[in-house]
Amino acid sequence: MTSASPKPMLPPPDAAAEAPPGEDAQASQSRQVQVHLRKIPLLAGLSDEELVPVRSELRFRQYTKRQVVLHKGGSGDGLLFLLSGQLQVIDVTEDGRAIGLRMLQPGDFFGEIALINNSTRSASVVATSDVLVAFLPTATAMHLFSHSPSVANQMLRHLARKIQTDSEFRALLSINNTAKRIYTYLVLMRQKKADGQDVVENLPTHQDIANMINTSRETVTRALLTLVQQGIVQKDTHRLIILNPEALQKLVQGST
Repeated sequence: MTSASPKPMLPPPDAAAEAPPGEDAQASQSRQVQVHLRKIPLLAGLSDEELVPVRSELRFRQYTKRQVVLHKGGSGDGLLFLLSGQLQVIDVTEDGRAIGLRMLQPGDFFGEIALINNSTRSASVVATSDVLVAFLPTATAMHLFSHSPSVANQMLRHLARKIQTDSEFRALLSINNTAKRIYTYLVLMRQKKADGQDVVENLPTHQDIANMINTSRETVTRALLTLVQQGIVQKDTHRLIILNPEALQKLVQGST
């Protein structure tokens, strides 16, 4: 795992439609950022007036796959938002082994613990694809936390979910049976879609899953292949469709 300087700050490449005729580049970039801010759940409840200082302070950074976005032990100098791509939060053991803690998807924010506690980063964050990240300096972020009820409410909900998720993953890692750990991971990651289908969106690579649940990539590959062969799941390019949730749940409960 290597760290490199991020690419020069650029406006989001996929934010909005092209600028109308006669709109200059600066105005176009501002309008594109506005669209992106409305897609970030933490900021969605802010008024147009409240978004003005946020928009003016945001800085955009691009990273390529496997670049380190945050280093464990680094200073908590701001709040970060993932705008596109996928990130993995990892910890590194004393023997140098990387352990995946969780995946981050577009719209997620990170770096909040070090910012709130005025402490160093407790984990590293690595790009698992090319990503676009927005950085908000500490002073602006802390002002939002203390002056915006919608942001404070979203933050409290986020921290509660984070505690619950961390607890679930600690329980998962205590499971001795490797296959059961993989099945349990899929159950924890699944989402119920509007059509009633259970789906694991933005499925991490087999290696990333292996890092998160303390097993090998080959073991993950074999377990997922078995589920596909049994008709329990179906793999798409970037997601896993759970065709038979009841069968998957039985595997979680019945594996020894």
